[in-house]
Amino acid sequence: MVDSLRILGIDPGSRNTGYGLIEQSGNRTRRLASGCIKLNAKNTLADRLFTLSSELEKIIEEFHPDCGAVEKIFFAKNAQSALTLGHARGVILLKFSEHQLPVHEYQALKVKQTVVGVGRAEKSQVQHMVKILLNLQNVLQEDEADALAVAITHAHLGLFLNQLH
Repeated sequence: MVDSLRILGIDPGSRNTGYGLIEQSGNRTRRLASGCIKLNAKNTLADRLFTLSSELEKIIEEFHPDCGAVEKIFFAKNAQSALTLGHARGVILLKFSEHQLPVHEYQALKVKQTVVGVGRAEKSQVQHMVKILLNLQNVLQEDEADALAVAITHAHLGLFLNQLH
């Protein structure tokens, strides 16, 4: 039986993709790594997706997560944005699949409800609660905090217990 679980949370984006790796051990949750993968908007979509894939590969190889948690797309400002975001999510899901990592997907509403207690919480509230839940002192970027929130959501919903047995 495994006594801890490493969850790699991802907040997909076509320009900035947040990532947050936490370790859940019993009722203790701690951050192992987090940040943003910055994608150059001047590059072609294909080049940005290649960069996203390469950077995710490095993160997975370095930290060896046990599973992934990804925010679902629930709306976009326009169809083109939704399509581009869908491509980024496809790369993320493929990268997890290549490493045979189980993937769990959560609506933003569920993530905010789990972390803040309110489904319509502001991004600043998510950032604040992530810092409290992980006992962090440093300032988190929005996408980084969102990715950590997705990972925390997976941990707090107790889904990690199913994977430990």
